[in-house]
Amino acid sequence: MTIVPAMLAALTGTVLVSPTATSPLARSPVTATAVATGPVAPSAPRPQSFDEARVLARSGDYDGAARALGRILRSDPGHVPARRELVRTLLTVGEYERAEDVAREAPDPVGLANLLGEALQLRGRLPAAETSFRVALGELPPGSLSSAGPAARLSGGAAALPDNASSERLRRADDHLTAAVNLADLLFHTGRIDEAELLCDEFIDIYNARVGSLDAAELLAVGRAVHRLARSEPALFQDALRAFDEAGAADPGWPEPRARAGALLLEKYQSSEAQSEFEAVLSANPNHPEALLGMARALIFDGRPGSDDALAKLLDINPNHAEGRALLASIHLRSERHEEARTESERILAGNPSSLAGLTALAATYLLSGDRSSFDEARARALAVNPRYAALDTEAARLLERHRRYAEAAERAAAATRLDPKAWEAHGMLGLNQMRMGMVEEGRANLERAFAGDPYNPWFKNSLDLLDTFGRYELHSNERFDLFLHETEADLLHAYLAPIAEEAYDSLARRYLTKLSGPVRVELYPSHADFSVRTLGEAGLGALGVSFGPVLVMDSPGARELGDYNWASVFWHELAHSFHLGISRGRVPRWFSEGLAVHEQRQARPGWGHQASPAFLNALKQGDLKPVSELDDGFMRPAFPGQVVLSYYQASLVFQYLEAEHGFAPIRDLLTGYGEGRSTEELVESELGMSLDELDREFDRYLKARFADALDGLSEGPAPLQPSELSDLRRLAARIPDDPLVRLRLGAALTRAERHTEARPHLEAALRLFPEVGGAASPHWPLAQGFVAEGDTANAVHHLRELLSRWEAGYEPLLRLADLLTATGRPDEAAAALDDAVLIWPYDIDLHRRLAALHTQLGSYEAAVRERRAVVALGPPDRAQARYLLATALRDAGDLETARREVLLALEIAPNFEEALELLLELRRERVGPGRRQGVAARNPGGGR
Repeated sequence: MTIVPAMLAALTGTVLVSPTATSPLARSPVTATAVATGPVAPSAPRPQSFDEARVLARSGDYDGAARALGRILRSDPGHVPARRELVRTLLTVGEYERAEDVAREAPDPVGLANLLGEALQLRGRLPAAETSFRVALGELPPGSLSSAGPAARLSGGAAALPDNASSERLRRADDHLTAAVNLADLLFHTGRIDEAELLCDEFIDIYNARVGSLDAAELLAVGRAVHRLARSEPALFQDALRAFDEAGAADPGWPEPRARAGALLLEKYQSSEAQSEFEAVLSANPNHPEALLGMARALIFDGRPGSDDALAKLLDINPNHAEGRALLASIHLRSERHEEARTESERILAGNPSSLAGLTALAATYLLSGDRSSFDEARARALAVNPRYAALDTEAARLLERHRRYAEAAERAAAATRLDPKAWEAHGMLGLNQMRMGMVEEGRANLERAFAGDPYNPWFKNSLDLLDTFGRYELHSNERFDLFLHETEADLLHAYLAPIAEEAYDSLARRYLTKLSGPVRVELYPSHADFSVRTLGEAGLGALGVSFGPVLVMDSPGARELGDYNWASVFWHELAHSFHLGISRGRVPRWFSEGLAVHEQRQARPGWGHQASPAFLNALKQGDLKPVSELDDGFMRPAFPGQVVLSYYQASLVFQYLEAEHGFAPIRDLLTGYGEGRSTEELVESELGMSLDELDREFDRYLKARFADALDGLSEGPAPLQPSELSDLRRLAARIPDDPLVRLRLGAALTRAERHTEARPHLEAALRLFPEVGGAASPHWPLAQGFVAEGDTANAVHHLRELLSRWEAGYEPLLRLADLLTATGRPDEAAAALDDAVLIWPYDIDLHRRLAALHTQLGSYEAAVRERRAVVALGPPDRAQARYLLATALRDAGDLETARREVLLALEIAPNFEEALELLLELRRERVGPGRRQGVAARNPGGGR
């Protein structure tokens, strides 16, 4: 590697020029630091030792440490370790100006030059900070510190000295390695990356040359420098981590190495290990700002609660912490609180106008609020500080992605890669968002580039591994849809998905008076982990489907447990999102789109979508539900387990209320308004004629009126839940007979005990008090079970129908209903129930055989063909028989040529199959007419097996 001569001298030796007889600093102490540096009063207590003061600082007692260090400095102003510790303490609590003053008051300016540079950098005085670091390195004389101008440049190994310091002696501070890495950070900060990397590279030689002799601070500096180099050589992350560990071992009481290690681990996606490091720091110093920041970031990374508390504590300790306030701004932006985010951004910039964290937060605020010109201006300010600053566009891409503005996210990620070709996260975000827009090959190329630069990133690796499986999928395309289905189930699912897709598209296009801009790619994954990776880049997503607009990604029914999932309902929901995202240009709030999509599910089929539940009723009673104006927080920042699910149902009721009161046109106009960059507040005012506060109040009244009977009777506190507590439930029901949940629990417990007559009045009371309750919790289900057990078919059918009008995944009730309808001579209704069952679980071969027979009996020959194809696709033991029965169904439907092909396939499997040979001869003799088809069906009632 080429060595910069002057830099090498700064790291390995000293350069001497003519000595000076004058002190570089002649400032008087400022008022802010008079307490710390003024004369000792005669009655002052004996100063604590430096070691005791440092223990106070390291334990988080910053006030106590500052007082103790002040006493030491009043006694001995030249005590360099005490002055450094006081400056560090002031920097820790955000007293940046005061820290600068204390550093400047040092009798030995070189000894404090490095920390002076840190204070200056935190205040945005970057040229002066660079000068300070170079003074600490022995490249510039102490007199340079009196200049606020740009740092002197080195040329040909000689320092360009200020006039008043031309004869000063150059010498290094004993913390020159820390100054060197601080200088490297500043060079990175200002876009001088090549120069910074040259400087960082020297640390590898220093470490190797001084193994075992570096102290903790020097080892920490090595770790920081090597960490910087790892952007080009990822293996160096391990070396950086080792240096941090060695620094911690060299000074076990110093928290900085573990805080740095935690930040590195979190950067490399090891959240659990990172939190262990942060917890270790916070156990010794609960007020450590960087550990609190790291913990907040780790909790957000994991989606766990507690980040707000950690961040609030950090900003209480250091109100001027730029990264902490930038994180708070980002949290506000995730919840679309743009004004709060801008306030945080401007507060950062008030203290440091060149803060890249502040400019990034400000730019993101403008971009998400639709002010593109102000975004461009803030971005230009950041690029003036650092022309290669990719993090602003990367953060903007991340926030746009979170708000489902995927095309814009890809645009910003691409901009980041142009600024810094080694912005690996941006390359990966570009690739992931290209895939979300259906640009699979382009996305793959960028993900491969990202993973080559950052092989620790699990999202990149998981996505590339998933892409390697795409060869096992089939693509079924038409004008509107590209259905991407796994080869093991493509033949089965395509027959059911394609007509549902067309029905949904037609219905939604009529509702929204528009069509989508191009075909929608629909991907169904038989593995939930694969679906999750396709969506997020990692396993663990709790959702069933996701819409990116032009791409829908879903679990196939086989990825879930039987009875968990109505895949057709979820498809309808996700396609509704595609319309919402298209009309609003991706700017619709999460609560709005989710609630409206559930509302659309219920428009499609009465039982589809989220339904009322006991948990919803309890949350409404306890005041835990968000008002409309804050409903996005119920999705994006849930305050209690289960709030997201409750928010889906609550948001859907907003649109049920709005459409009933105002019609659907204003809802369409709200979507259009979001696309124009307008806020919810102004749209509610213009389209609904009320303020957002008024909407909150109106909807609250609507909810309480709708659930009034249930709310009035609902008791305070928990009720017994276990069936073994039947006697307790009886006593409770006698005491509070109007509590619908107590009556429901008692009725359900009695039903499980097969005491149906005793259960019935309790279940009917629950139904009267809380008729909205849906799903398996509905009283209709135990009521139906009781009537089935007693042989009361009419009442059983009634309650099963009512149950299914509020339960989209009621597979067992659908089969029970079909049995009852068949037994009472209603084959058409039985077939309809079984058709609905296929939309929950299409893998039951006997279900398809039964449906084929029913549809043949009803003369629904096309439907019978579909069911016979499903039997073949499911791989029955007798494949020849299955193909033969498919051929008969095709013959009945009039598709003689395809019937002939299928019967030949049956004969390939079983050449002596007599019925198949007869059918083949029949197909060769003549085209079968409608009358003959009915006769054949009559000779083979039920279509056979």
